[in-house]
Amino acid sequence: MSTEGTTTTATTGVTDESQESRRWRGVAAEDRDELPEKVSLLLRARSRRLLGDLLRPHRGQITLLVVIIVVSNAAGLSIPFLVKVGIDSGIPPMLAGSGAGALLLIVAAILGAALAQAFTRRVFLKLSGRIGQDILLELRRRVFDHFQRLSLSFHEKYTSGRVISRLTSDVEAIAELLQSGFDSLVTAVLTLFGTAVLLLVLDVHLGLAALVPLPVLYLFTRWFRRESGVVYRRTREAVALVIVHFVESMTGIRAVQAFRREPRNQEIFEELDESYRAANMRGMRLVALFMPGIKLIGNVTVATVLLYGGWLAFRDEVTVGVLAAFLLYLRQFYEPMQEISQFYNTLQSAGAALEKLSGVLEERPLVAEPEHPVPLERPRGEVRFQDVAFSYVPDVPILRRLTLTIPAGQTVAVVGATGAGKTTLAKLIARFYDPTEGRVLLDGVPLPDLDEATLRRAVVMVTQENFLFTGTVAENIRFGRPEASMAEVMAAAEAIGAHEFISGLPEGYETQVGKRGGRMSAGQRQLVAFARAFLADPAVLILDEATSSLDVPSERLLQRALRTILADRTALIIAHRLSTVEIAERVLVMDGGRVVEDGPPDALIAGEGRFAGLHRAWLDSLA
Repeated sequence: MSTEGTTTTATTGVTDESQESRRWRGVAAEDRDELPEKVSLLLRARSRRLLGDLLRPHRGQITLLVVIIVVSNAAGLSIPFLVKVGIDSGIPPMLAGSGAGALLLIVAAILGAALAQAFTRRVFLKLSGRIGQDILLELRRRVFDHFQRLSLSFHEKYTSGRVISRLTSDVEAIAELLQSGFDSLVTAVLTLFGTAVLLLVLDVHLGLAALVPLPVLYLFTRWFRRESGVVYRRTREAVALVIVHFVESMTGIRAVQAFRREPRNQEIFEELDESYRAANMRGMRLVALFMPGIKLIGNVTVATVLLYGGWLAFRDEVTVGVLAAFLLYLRQFYEPMQEISQFYNTLQSAGAALEKLSGVLEERPLVAEPEHPVPLERPRGEVRFQDVAFSYVPDVPILRRLTLTIPAGQTVAVVGATGAGKTTLAKLIARFYDPTEGRVLLDGVPLPDLDEATLRRAVVMVTQENFLFTGTVAENIRFGRPEASMAEVMAAAEAIGAHEFISGLPEGYETQVGKRGGRMSAGQRQLVAFARAFLADPAVLILDEATSSLDVPSERLLQRALRTILADRTALIIAHRLSTVEIAERVLVMDGGRVVEDGPPDALIAGEGRFAGLHRAWLDSLA
């Protein structure tokens, strides 16, 4: 199959190392952290839009979560205050012989607060867990659905490894944020503000002394946030490269082993893996500096407050209960700092992942659905090209002002050298791409005016490398018509001559084809693909080098079947093997994006043009 206008990168053979390095750097060029500030702001805004869109349907539940966590934090914050009341108001009466009633009442209140905190915490975790899983379910659904709807041009430039990375590691990073990150953040923020207020309420002088380190904490946290953002963007880039290389190597494992590529692939993998390890280590070093730093500031503050509070207590300016409550609140004040640091780790990782996912979800298909589709109930199959020009790359034309009409029901063979524009012609009819200029029409309706479901029912393309999906032979034949009965499946197989070999399989039509049809020969896979196309019953059938995988007996068998299959439907047959052209009513010879010969095959063979020369060369090759 020709692939005009596309550029592929070989995964085999020995290539220049600097070129390979550039290729791998280019895989995730959009993911790099060396971004202009305006671009970085746009990426963050795009991520926030996606997150807000995912959270919007759960606003009521999120409001309930906020209420629950406020109650939980209020219960937790009340305990040190109750301890202060117990020391100052409960113990002295007991020491004076008035009984322990007041103290027991305060202890009961502390136990009640602890139980309320535990209960609300349990409710919070269950509800937040359900919301998080619903959001992840919706995110995975959106990503998968969007990847399927994006144009073929996107998938030709976006590697499968990066697709897998978006749907696995990036979604997992967001999952970690939803499952534990928001909980830690909300709890920490409420605890910080609540504790700060209570410190000032208990004693203004001690409160101000305890809050003196806040500017240092703010600057330290801001520095950590900035540095960790860079690190986690690099981490997301590095893990994507590891996945890309792994998927490429395993997908092309036959070529890798055939060309003894394993040592070089291993070297590349180890380099990428080392980059991933280094990015993670840098993140760990930041955490190793930030968390002990917060701990140190907290302990120094506690020691300072203890010294200052002890001096105030000695002068009877504060009670022992106030000092004890202060020390307990200080522990609660600095412990959330640890949680915030951990949250930043999760947030930065998830933020980098959100940037990637939001970028993918905001990709618009180049082949867009019409706003007001034109109905086409019974397509006849007439195809027209009106002054069509097309380029995959700007200033590199593939088709040049092509005007062509294929009447409904006509079988047309398209021949020409590689790069002449044959496959591009087929891709435009199937609307995998839209023309750069001009229009392609089906039964007089421009293809952009047809909705995708109508177009896909009307036009089916069978290529040289048809993909068989994991499942049975029958399921693969039903791929275009899942509702088809077994009788219809078998009739389609019989029509193209595949019934005999399928019946001879261990479980017949229920035989598992294996990964990508690996349990079948190339010719058998191609016959199943033909049965799939025949069952779909399109008005226009495109065969792009579709018989190249068949041996001569199978090809002859299929050619006889094709005369039946192609009856009363428009067919475009792209072939290098001129034996396939024998069933065509009309031949188009393409060169340089133009049709240079057009006519019945017998008339062209009798002439002195290019097709006649190709036909003579083919006959000589058979001699």
